[in-house]
Amino acid sequence: MFKKVLIANRGEIALRVIRTCREMGIKTVAVYSTADRDSLHVRFADEAVCIGKPQSSDSYLNIPHLMAAAEITNADAIHPGYGFLAENAKFAQICADHGIKFIGPTPEMITKMGDKMTAKETMIAAGVPIIPGSEGLLQSLEEAKFLGGQMGYPVILKATAGGGGKGMRVVWQESEMERAYNTAKAEAGASFKNDGIYMEKFIEEPRHIEIQVAGDRYGTVCHLSERDCSIQRRHQKLVEESPSPFMTPELRQAMGDAAKKAAAAINYESVGTVEFLVDKHRNFYFMEMNTRIQVEHCVTEEVINYDLIKEQIKIAMGEKISGRDYEPQLHAIECRINAEDPYNDFRPSPGKITVLHQPGGHGVRVDSHVYAGYVIPPYYDSMIGKLITVARTREEAIDTMYRALSEYVIEGVKTTIPFHLQLMQDERFRSGDFNTKFLEDFKMM
Repeated sequence: MFKKVLIANRGEIALRVIRTCREMGIKTVAVYSTADRDSLHVRFADEAVCIGKPQSSDSYLNIPHLMAAAEITNADAIHPGYGFLAENAKFAQICADHGIKFIGPTPEMITKMGDKMTAKETMIAAGVPIIPGSEGLLQSLEEAKFLGGQMGYPVILKATAGGGGKGMRVVWQESEMERAYNTAKAEAGASFKNDGIYMEKFIEEPRHIEIQVAGDRYGTVCHLSERDCSIQRRHQKLVEESPSPFMTPELRQAMGDAAKKAAAAINYESVGTVEFLVDKHRNFYFMEMNTRIQVEHCVTEEVINYDLIKEQIKIAMGEKISGRDYEPQLHAIECRINAEDPYNDFRPSPGKITVLHQPGGHGVRVDSHVYAGYVIPPYYDSMIGKLITVARTREEAIDTMYRALSEYVIEGVKTTIPFHLQLMQDERFRSGDFNTKFLEDFKMM
């Protein structure tokens, strides 16, 4: 059993980890930048250490500061949360070198899945379906044009070290290739210090469906059903639900087995998520594996009554998992409530929350770190919190979500609540007729 865990993160995920640790009898250490000194994760941890100025590079991404905080507080484990250093193999290795347990996979596992081309090669060897594409990184514009012609347009260029839509361009015909190629390489280099890009066949009308997995150090792997995150804006997830309205029992079995193969291929040890694109014919293709807890883990927790943070900590302590695969018993929907103005292209809206009333009632969960008087800083992700509803059926979960959104009051900043209210009433969404292009095709706001 860990005696003390330092959470190398901020906001709602830090508070989420603190709550589970407290239930397990584990002491916690919060770290914070000067911009986050009044955050709830600082208030509710057993100890708190300031690690730098507001900019992430001076605080939450500053490995020496984080390690110093762990050493002065005698923390024997570090939970990275999501984002920041959660999938940084160097950080995981430094933790190991200092005798501090990184609550997550080993540096080798992170490395194998962190680079998209390496992950793709691993999946081919494991027999997991992948999207047709280049065998390696593109070496020239001429090669890109040749492969595009071979595969047939449309194709998509992707940064090998990418994420969040950076370094990604869809090419619909050869005449667009030169501009897209140069732009993708430049954006990848600026965002990730790595301008390597590769090509894949562009899947039209795709669903984005991910499978939650868990694995232990003894070689046991299981899947914990799926989440549908097809409602996206610029590759950023806005709504997530489980089960997917597009899912069939046969598809769940096949995707679950493929996800377990993916995890087993690297002897995965922790909780993680294997992400797939699924075309309109229910053919699925591996996209990537997130070797960390995800923002949307709450959806899975609600439909199978399973504390994923607790499982993650237990795995890190060396405990065995059951190996049982799970299917959703209920239906859950999560809406990300962001400090953004949906009427102005979702422009960030940092500032002070003057009035806050969070919804409640049967089937409603709110994961958030804010309160009336809290100032949302401009330096980080704009998420205020996550609103999750759970019910026996999808229709009931949507109705509960609409009711909960209607009583969610946040004043002082703009929020995405009006967008979500409109979405919950949209007939296409309610019928399950959507894919990752939904918000591009239908301008809701």
